[in-house]
Amino acid sequence: MASTEFKIRTMIPSDASVLKQIISVSFSPLMRFFALHSIGEDGQVLVSETQGAVAVGFVKLIDVHVGSGKFGCVLWVAVHPQFRRKRIATALVNAGTEWLKRAGAKAVFATVQRRNIASLTVFDRQGFRRISFVGLWRLFRWRIFEFYRDIWVAPGEVVVMHD
Repeated sequence: MASTEFKIRTMIPSDASVLKQIISVSFSPLMRFFALHSIGEDGQVLVSETQGAVAVGFVKLIDVHVGSGKFGCVLWVAVHPQFRRKRIATALVNAGTEWLKRAGAKAVFATVQRRNIASLTVFDRQGFRRISFVGLWRLFRWRIFEFYRDIWVAPGEVVVMHD
């Protein structure tokens, strides 16, 4: 498989229409609704572009505050189907994790549909590990509900963590 040259940068307003297209071909209708609405909200969006083209993938990042602790969350990651299997999602997750940690996150979390083997593999390759409810309880105690509220856990998803 030939390598595709790409770079990762911060989203600019003109990326919005392309990101909407990527979202529409990447997520189920329910998740699409939430992804579309979150792009313009608080947080950071990093995009991947190739050959001087507009964005071909993105990662949405948010800060999560639990008690006095600051954490990060990879809220969404998607790559246009035409550009998948070129390690773009891996690069986006890596860049997003680094960005959140540079911004002071003690750890970075994400949620992934348990049947989405491709996404779980991407996060695994970047050093994320599954963390159970018990593991989260040990970390946050009663503040676990603040954590769950902020990271948008949906039914059928697992939580992964990079510390």
